[in-house]
Amino acid sequence: MKGLLGRKLGMTQVFTEDGVLIPVTVVEVTPNVVLQKKTVETDGYNAVQLGFEEIKEKRTTKANIGHCKKANTSPKRFIKEVRDCDMDVNVGDLVNVDIFAAGETVDVIGTSKGKGYNGTIVRNNAHQGPKTHGGSKNIRHIGSLATNGITSRQGRIMKGTIMAGQEGGYTTTNQNLTVIKVDTENNYMLIKGNVPGPRKGCVMVRTAKTSKGDKEPVTLVDYTANKEVQ
Repeated sequence: MKGLLGRKLGMTQVFTEDGVLIPVTVVEVTPNVVLQKKTVETDGYNAVQLGFEEIKEKRTTKANIGHCKKANTSPKRFIKEVRDCDMDVNVGDLVNVDIFAAGETVDVIGTSKGKGYNGTIVRNNAHQGPKTHGGSKNIRHIGSLATNGITSRQGRIMKGTIMAGQEGGYTTTNQNLTVIKVDTENNYMLIKGNVPGPRKGCVMVRTAKTSKGDKEPVTLVDYTANKEVQ
């Protein structure tokens, strides 16, 4: 397992030499700093802790400042772990985007866009109530909160019962996405499809857990190759 932290810049589209259009998400991946290595002996599990994007000391906590000083680096805005990591790195090392290659299958983890306060029809895809035969007052209500009489016997509402509330803002994982291109000079990668979160949101790109194998890299059209310099 290997992974990196980056920022989602937005979506665009690229073309292969065969003329196939591929929608991609651009993820900026500047070098990550290894802040800590966790092992089974010391922490009960194996993981590598990465720090991404510098932040001023006056805008963070003393705990963050002291933790990053152990790795001889400045405070980081985002600190995440890559569990079961097999990367051969030490504390203070830099991890770059070149650990991934075109054709690899990855999972992308991010925080979904916040949608505000929504009802059960929008939030949980619940069915609307009857609009006639005496049901006109409960068109967008969810009806009874009981589940086969369990609620009445136990005197409580069961966990997971759908209700109105905040939608979005959840940790979301898009699985088995294909890396289309990795640019080591400009520190970005193109991932096929969409990834969670808004533009400029922090995401983690890691090796896919349920992948059926990597795919063959595709050759993209380079529009800058024949561009005349004016």
